Amino acid sequence: MNAPLPDVVSPSLWTTRSSLVRTTGTWRTSVPEYHRTPAPCLAACPVNGHIADWMAELAKTNVRGAWDLLVENNPFPAIAGRICHHPCESACNRQHHDAAVNICALERHAGDAALAAGWALPRAASEHAKRVAIVGGGPAGLSAAYQLRRRGVQVTLFEAQPLLGGLMRYGIPDYRLDKAVLDGEIARIIDLGVDVRCGQDVGSADALAALRASHDAVFLATGAASPKRLPGLDDRQPWVVDSARFLAAANAGQPVECGVRVVVIGGGSAALDVARTARRLGKTVTVLALEGAERLPAQRVEVEEAAAEGVRFVCGSMLREVSASAAGLELACMQVEFAPGKTRGEFTVTPRAGTDFTLAADVIVPAIGQNADLGRFAALLQADGPVIGTDRAWQTSAPGIFAGGDVASLARFVTEAVGMGKQAAIAITRYVLGEPPGEGFEVGTTVPYAAINTSYHPPRERNVQAVAPVGERLQGFAEVQQPLAAQAAHAEAQRCFSCGRCTSCDNCYYYCPDVAIARTETGYAVKYDYCKGCGLCVQECPTGAITMHKETVL
Repeated sequence: MNAPLPDVVSPSLWTTRSSLVRTTGTWRTSVPEYHRTPAPCLAACPVNGHIADWMAELAKTNVRGAWDLLVENNPFPAIAGRICHHPCESACNRQHHDAAVNICALERHAGDAALAAGWALPRAASEHAKRVAIVGGGPAGLSAAYQLRRRGVQVTLFEAQPLLGGLMRYGIPDYRLDKAVLDGEIARIIDLGVDVRCGQDVGSADALAALRASHDAVFLATGAASPKRLPGLDDRQPWVVDSARFLAAANAGQPVECGVRVVVIGGGSAALDVARTARRLGKTVTVLALEGAERLPAQRVEVEEAAAEGVRFVCGSMLREVSASAAGLELACMQVEFAPGKTRGEFTVTPRAGTDFTLAADVIVPAIGQNADLGRFAALLQADGPVIGTDRAWQTSAPGIFAGGDVASLARFVTEAVGMGKQAAIAITRYVLGEPPGEGFEVGTTVPYAAINTSYHPPRERNVQAVAPVGERLQGFAEVQQPLAAQAAHAEAQRCFSCGRCTSCDNCYYYCPDVAIARTETGYAVKYDYCKGCGLCVQECPTGAITMHKETVL
């Protein structure tokens, strides 16, 4: 199109020796635009991780590059790759094509490689004199400590327990999270220069106020440690065992006396952790849950693995009363209709007449969730229902005191807490440095599946992790989920659509019938003088990185 014109062309027909002056005109109604639209996995990710970016590095076998991108938002890729509830996979566009990308397993792949190689977290480019106190060494507190340190803010971390980790250490069994992995990823954060004070409980409003007075800001991340009580069950009885104490003792390798027949009440991850731990201790275990089998709040893989390990599930049922005798416990139960409410944690149950039945047990372990202990801070901080009230930047009613994790949210997942810690750290940094608040953390519109040209993505089978044989699992607490082999991880990363991310494939450049696409140093640009708005570049884009927009005529 842009070649010089031959000399035989009459000057009366052409006024130039180039066709560049022959522009399209004004008859088009829409024009293409290159736009980095967020992938749906990013919007669903609790830490707002740019999954398509680090996935692209893994697809090139650049594991270090993938890990560097991962830890911008989450310092725990090896942990998250084991225990995250992976809402990113539920949002993955590939699920509409064949199967969602195994994002969680790939995150573990990168995280494990980093631990094996001893890669260090990035340090701050410069240091500030401002100091922030963090109360609570669980996932939210550690995440905040990391994000503050990489921004050069000084951090003192107070933890009531002897060791850091919170729920990750004391609540999650080794068969799901090897504590060597936990220790390795925590150590990297501390190596950034975090002043750690374990065994120091900031447990009152006065203590919190004193901490605020001696620091430029405080981040409260004490979690939710008060067990919810089951109506009609006398938890003072010796045959009622607290689930958190049960798991903490088992995780520490301490003896756990709980009889032979164990009934666990609840259907979430904590209940499944208790049940599967009890099986490894040689117990006969029944899980009694209000929810039907299809509504159990635990991850589906946890339910399937527990069932394979011999855990019996009695779903859609509730405990009415307990009778104790020399022979053990008799639990009077009945079936119910379970209906979830509009907000998390709300539900109604309707007993079904004539469905009474009994269960035999030696011990009952209620595992129906935990509440944050707000009473100790009530004189200083306002509550918002069952959690501490915060604004969009996680600041509480007390200026300079921020809160996150389970103490400030009902989103009770480890990676949710990690995300809150990151968001709070960003807001705290702005606060202590006197900068204006940010605009929040919403992602906005994401790339729909319809925008992906699946002709460029042939169906490929999802690569899944192997699991240890059941017989081996019940002999101890070795990890059940096995890592993906390097070849499988590489193949799985290549399944990613790279939604909304330009991959420099040149499709738009070659398919444009008007040569209106130009290569640039950073990608491509549309030469609008020559584009007639046909949309062929959009149709041939394999990732949805180009969209059509109505043209504004001035």
